[in-house]
Amino acid sequence: MNQSNLIGGACAYQSTVITLELAMTSLEIAELVESRHDNVKRTIESLVSKGVIAFPQTEEKPTAGRPVSYYVFQGEKGKRDSIIVVAQLSPEFTARLVDRWRELEGRGRTPQTFSEALRLAADLEDEKQRLKSQLAVAAPKVEFVDRYVEATGSQTFRQVCKLLKAKEPDFRLFLYEKHIMYRLSGTFTPYQQHIDAGRFEVKTGTNQINNHAFTQSRFTAKGIKWIAGLWAEHLAKASAA
Repeated sequence: MNQSNLIGGACAYQSTVITLELAMTSLEIAELVESRHDNVKRTIESLVSKGVIAFPQTEEKPTAGRPVSYYVFQGEKGKRDSIIVVAQLSPEFTARLVDRWRELEGRGRTPQTFSEALRLAADLEDEKQRLKSQLAVAAPKVEFVDRYVEATGSQTFRQVCKLLKAKEPDFRLFLYEKHIMYRLSGTFTPYQQHIDAGRFEVKTGTNQINNHAFTQSRFTAKGIKWIAGLWAEHLAKASAA
């Protein structure tokens, strides 16, 4: 391919300059994965309820009858969440979504020279690989949330580490930095707002051997699902860094 064809093709691909934040809608996702839009919306709402993704912006599309509501994923966070949605719906269509994001991101970057066109192609390929890496990290945690969605009973810090396959020092530091738990008189304790939200339960009692009082904080089933989503997001960001 000669230089003029390469630049011309890249320019045609990048023809529209977008100044607004890039976005992907649930309607587009439904089209990409060849699924009903209501199924896509239910999947999004399910992942939101489990704490795996953030609740996206809601908009309405006017129709001849009742307006159709849909979700909008925006920016880097929206990109990550939309990939997880597609991985949950139809993993085989993940490449389509990645390519669509590449197309959206490339529209505001029109190469002017042959070297710029080559550099743009390389940047887009790097971005595709980065997104795939994020998906590879997050997907097992999505599976984890589904597997334990019916879980009952509470779990200790150490038990949750085993469920998440997380190293205890790394997970403890994560909980500190996210202001989820802190040290109180030598005891690892959740902040009150997380107890009030039903993510933890705190048990007290007396050691029958030495009669010392003790306090133990445990993740509830709701807390396990919630922290699994936050941990997945943390790992995805660390992998992309």
